Amino acid sequence: MTDILGRPEAQLDDVSFDQLRQLVGLVDYDSAKDPFPVKSMDAVVFVVGNATQTAWFYQTAFGMSLIAYSGPETGNRDHKSYVLKSGSARFVINGGVAPDSPLLDHHRRHGDGVVDLALEVGDVDQCVEHARKQGATVLEEPHDVSDSFGTVRIAAIATYGETRHTLVDRSRYTGPYLPGYVARSSTVQRPAGAPKRLFQAVDHCVGNVELGKMDYWVEWYNRVMGFVNMAEFIGDDIATDYSALMSKVVSNGNHRVKFPLNEPAIAKKKSQIDEYLEFYEGAGVQHIALATNDIIATVEAMAAAGVEFLETPDSYYDDPELRARIGKVRVSIETLKQYRILVDRDEDGYLLQIFTKPIGDRPTVFYELIERHGSLGFGKGNFKALFEAIEREQERRGNL
Repeated sequence: MTDILGRPEAQLDDVSFDQLRQLVGLVDYDSAKDPFPVKSMDAVVFVVGNATQTAWFYQTAFGMSLIAYSGPETGNRDHKSYVLKSGSARFVINGGVAPDSPLLDHHRRHGDGVVDLALEVGDVDQCVEHARKQGATVLEEPHDVSDSFGTVRIAAIATYGETRHTLVDRSRYTGPYLPGYVARSSTVQRPAGAPKRLFQAVDHCVGNVELGKMDYWVEWYNRVMGFVNMAEFIGDDIATDYSALMSKVVSNGNHRVKFPLNEPAIAKKKSQIDEYLEFYEGAGVQHIALATNDIIATVEAMAAAGVEFLETPDSYYDDPELRARIGKVRVSIETLKQYRILVDRDEDGYLLQIFTKPIGDRPTVFYELIERHGSLGFGKGNFKALFEAIEREQERRGNL
């Protein structure tokens, strides 16, 4: 059997519900009129203190598959790099090997974190030319890298903090990732009966920026990359009794790449954004949302592997207004309560979501799991419950 895109039905779970909406034309988008046409997320690239152990963690706890590797054994004396996939989501885990590796300097300052939100584009040169005209900092000029599998066209521009966007055209390449990498398979054994994969795609990546810089970077994405504004959350929408922040969401034209941008707001105590900026020493990627088709199975598997999730209090689920607001969803309120999963509904449908605690030593990067049923939103109705849960963790760390 084939799906509505003409592909084998078995491939349908490689695409998130949100992406499927875009593919079937529910977003009015013409790439020919886009000055910076982005196809999709290419990779989320990390710098960590120990790439070998971190790659094992993502295979074990997140169910990802190892597909490629670069390191001293392949001629790369500077660092080790592991490429992991789950559906269309690709993570690249880098860790310094040589004592003078720049990656070690980066890690000493920021800890484990995202250094690059790489984007697949159809024309690297066109994108760089437009970005340069709009005042962007070009970190790498367009150039080809080749091996026996073909050629990749690549370049990079700077965005907030020390984050970059590498622009990749791999249309002429059939290798496992990039030239310089060799194919490598996972040796981690999945538990019997485990889902085929725990998530299918990167839904969105959230950036934290300094006070007063959110509008600057929103305008930067509008001007430099042709991104459009999707949503805005300010004031009471996104505050508690103790802390507050402001958030705006930008996306590329087809909405497959979405970047919420947060900045702190003045409040009685330190917000989650303030805490992040302090411990990361500047702006950077705060969390990565992963699209799953079965959030219950995913949470079960990740929790069994030791991943810790934020605790939502019973009062959230016992509130009769919640049941009235969300209507009928595919799982019962009792099941959501059991797994501490949040639920929200908007004019397009509903979503289920849950957030991990920070996954590293510093209280910086964490993850969101999201299961969409029509909704293209970000769980606005859950903001207060989510931020109160984060504040409880901040207080335990002594950072509220």
